[in-house]
Amino acid sequence: MAAPLIDPAVLPALGLCSARIGGLMLIAPAFSARTVPVMVRTAFMAVLTFLLLPLTRPAPDIAVTAASLLGELFIGFALGLGAAFFLAAAELAGDVVAFQSGLSGASTLDPINQTNVATLGQFMNLSALALVLALDGHVVMVEALAHSLEVAPIGQPIAWQEGARALVGLGSDLFLTGVRIGAPVILAVLISNLALGVLARATPKLNVFVLAYPLQIAVGLFTLGVSLPFVFALFAGWDGLYRATSMELLERLQVVP
Repeated sequence: MAAPLIDPAVLPALGLCSARIGGLMLIAPAFSARTVPVMVRTAFMAVLTFLLLPLTRPAPDIAVTAASLLGELFIGFALGLGAAFFLAAAELAGDVVAFQSGLSGASTLDPINQTNVATLGQFMNLSALALVLALDGHVVMVEALAHSLEVAPIGQPIAWQEGARALVGLGSDLFLTGVRIGAPVILAVLISNLALGVLARATPKLNVFVLAYPLQIAVGLFTLGVSLPFVFALFAGWDGLYRATSMELLERLQVVP
């Protein structure tokens, strides 16, 4: 009888390892893009599973159960979400800038998700994604996944509550980062509105409302253009930020003894 291609003893580890990788690919930037065919993503996940399987340190009494599968999915999903939050922060900043500049009504069709999205938000999101990929962000995510297999052995229970708190903390950091990126535009538009208010009091016959809208757009776009190099410099350090974030997530998801 021919020997099996895969040792049956490693099948539980193989299944749980693929669950963790699948969790990351559900939401991680680039890996979860709908433009990538499902068959391509499935094949990539299978290849990645076999490549990373030697790094696993499965628990002695490993068993494929619903709880263990959910735990592995959650770990991979948390790692992918940590990466996705950086791009979401850039999109949020674009939405804030659009709202402050009076461009919130300017929307475009997102061909990937088939929804209407703010033009500036989509621009910031795609710019951040292009920058992350140019800096080998996809490689950094795979490295974080491989590191998680060494730090958090597959098949062991995880701290669900601490993991949920960590994800909530990431959400608050996302909002703060988005507002910080859009802060220069918010401040510039506020100053221009104050100047228009003073001008309206000084020259009552001047129709300020005619000037306000185009001035808001001009000031907002000009300030965004000036601040973009600083924003890109912030995202240039994405790999270090993501590594620190993934390490924090893994620490919060420490295996329950």
